[in-house]
Amino acid sequence: MLQDKICIVTGGAQGIGRCIVETFADQHAAQVYACDMNEDAMQDYRDRFQNVQPVALNVCDRDAVVAFVEQVKADHGRVDVLVNNAGVTRDNLLDRMSESDWDIVVDVNLKGVFNMTQAIAPLMMESGAGSVITMSSVVGTDGNIGQSNYAATKGGVIAMTKGWAKEFSRKGAQVRANCVAPGFIKTPMTKDLPEKVIDHMKSKTPLGRMGEAEDIAEGVLFLASDRSRFITGQTLKIDGGLVI
Repeated sequence: MLQDKICIVTGGAQGIGRCIVETFADQHAAQVYACDMNEDAMQDYRDRFQNVQPVALNVCDRDAVVAFVEQVKADHGRVDVLVNNAGVTRDNLLDRMSESDWDIVVDVNLKGVFNMTQAIAPLMMESGAGSVITMSSVVGTDGNIGQSNYAATKGGVIAMTKGWAKEFSRKGAQVRANCVAPGFIKTPMTKDLPEKVIDHMKSKTPLGRMGEAEDIAEGVLFLASDRSRFITGQTLKIDGGLVI
């Protein structure tokens, strides 16, 4: 599904991001750049895949992002797929949330997405095609207690994506922008939650279980591929029916 495509995935070291990287590699992408601040956690990619390149990158560092994209342009001349997956949480009730916890979540989850997309979208428009997929959340569409910062960023990327879908195609380029909004997924972010919280979330999910990273990666793969060539400006919820 991704033959000959040059792909970039942020937050590619673990969880959903790692699964997306592996899925893209298995689907014969020409090159997958797995970007993350934790480069050590990505060294196994070199041994397992010929088409995956780990890259140490902080999406909040605009100069580093621009330098990275310039190198990709020099090597390949284009970027076909960008997956904005890098994200963090710093949960707390509103009256207990610190300014630093607000700032880091906004910087990574919102500004980081802006930095990457601003650097890469022009390349896509020059080549006339591309797919930008940004990880949102059902928290960004429906809110959640104790996640004011996270909800703001995940709602924000949906709004940006809708604008981008119009902006990127205004001169005829087939450049698409979409979001994926996961529900309750088994990842390193959720593995330490109390069992009673996990059971509660399962009980609220019509399909009666947590999602797997593969469930999200398959949705991202669809939006990255030409099979979704007439889909843009949309948010795909992958949540087992949690939010209906």
